[in-house]
Amino acid sequence: MSARPAAGSLLGIEPLEMKDIDRILLSARRMAAKRPRPLLTGKRVALLFYENSTRTRVSFEYAAKTLGATVTVISATTSSAEKGESLIDTGYTIMALGANAIVIRHPSSGAPVLLAQHVNVPVINAGDGMHEHPSQALLDAFTMLQHKKKLKGLRVALIGDIFHSRVARSDVLLLSKAGAKVVLCGPPELVPDVATTLAPNVTITRDLREALEDTDVIIALRIQKERLEGLQLKLDDYIARYQISSARVRWAKKDVIVMHPGPIIRGLELTADVADSERTVILEQVKNGVAIRMAILARAMGVQ
Repeated sequence: MSARPAAGSLLGIEPLEMKDIDRILLSARRMAAKRPRPLLTGKRVALLFYENSTRTRVSFEYAAKTLGATVTVISATTSSAEKGESLIDTGYTIMALGANAIVIRHPSSGAPVLLAQHVNVPVINAGDGMHEHPSQALLDAFTMLQHKKKLKGLRVALIGDIFHSRVARSDVLLLSKAGAKVVLCGPPELVPDVATTLAPNVTITRDLREALEDTDVIIALRIQKERLEGLQLKLDDYIARYQISSARVRWAKKDVIVMHPGPIIRGLELTADVADSERTVILEQVKNGVAIRMAILARAMGVQ
């Protein structure tokens, strides 16, 4: 058992200093500028996914293979976890089979931290419950910097389901560290007042126009219909008050960019014309995920 996570682990944004974030972003910029050398030749990366994923899983796989690593994808439904094997024992098995790093997505908050305390290889959090999604926050920051000079001083509005969103938590933590001003907007059931305690420079408004005015970046968050029903929120009311439409985008700055971690639900959190507009950079986010995750894997292996 290793009580302290291995060097190179990425378990969340919260433990990182801004210099660590800047280093990852710089490495990703270099990775994106030209085809990187096969820095991970001879290394083995295990992708341990207990939840379904397209963007995160595929981009981690592409990132590892681009750097020359051998990749094994393990899902809960096709592994011994289906037979009741514990997360820790699964980690021991993967490590014994020769993995040099483990990328994990898990429905339980804290699962990557638990795993990292029991294995002696780097663990990378690819999303855990309602806790964090650090690689998404890093690629979001990377995408913002392709359109804005710096993160410090930016006004960023996150709209929608903050309460259930690990993306929102990681974005807020990173942006606050970078000196951005973060505005959270949504109904109280999805954006509780306590959300202002996530980090400094965070405010809440229930009024979408107030959230979007003078905003540099809009981040729409995925809405799950079943959660609205469970909270007794009416879908039509949410759309009427918080959906991002072309008319509402015009409340923000003229050079505003619109982001979304995906998968998007057209006609719910944003309209189809917004999803396809020139101000929307959702596909850029997806593309940038590969460069960011190459940088994360290189850091994990100590070859950044």
